[in-house]
Amino acid sequence: MTSAARRPLLFLDVDGPLLPFGTSSRPPRGPGRDSGSSPDGGNPLLGRLDPGLGPRLAALGCDLVWASTWSEEANASVAPRLGLPRLPVVAWPDACADRGPRGLHWKTPHLVAWAGGRPFIWVDDEIGAMDRLWVADRHPGPALLHRVDPAEGLADADFSALAGWLRALA
Repeated sequence: MTSAARRPLLFLDVDGPLLPFGTSSRPPRGPGRDSGSSPDGGNPLLGRLDPGLGPRLAALGCDLVWASTWSEEANASVAPRLGLPRLPVVAWPDACADRGPRGLHWKTPHLVAWAGGRPFIWVDDEIGAMDRLWVADRHPGPALLHRVDPAEGLADADFSALAGWLRALA
C-alpha cells in the first residue's frame, strides 16, 4: 500500500474499548476522578479515558474513524481528551433498518459498506462469530475484527495484535 487513500481504516468504538466498564483494573483518570462527575458537566465515565491511548492509536498508521453510538459527541468529548484530531464518524441507520441474520451485530453491514473494499480493523467489545463470517463473505479486502475486553479496555496485548496484523498486511 503506497497510497494514503489505501491506508487501512480503524473503526473505533468508545464504550468498552476506550471507556472500560471494569472498575477495579483501571481507576478513573482526569477531571472528576474523585467526585464521579466531570467539572465541565460531561459524562462522568470520561474520567476513565487513558490519554495515552490517543498517541498509540495514531501511531498505528491507520485512518481512524469513530464507529460508536457516541457519533459526533466522540469528536467533542473523547478526541480532545485523547489528543486526537476530529475524526470521521460512521452514520448509523434508523433503528428500523434490516438487522441481518441472528447474531450479526447491527454495525457490521454498515462498516463493510463504509470501508468500500479498503482494508480495515474494527475495534469493539461486541464482535462475534457471525460478524466475522459476514465480513469474510461480503468484504473484498483484508479485515481484522478485534474484540476488546470491555472490563479492561484497550490494553498492550490489543495493540500488539493490531500492530502485528498491520505488519502482516504491509
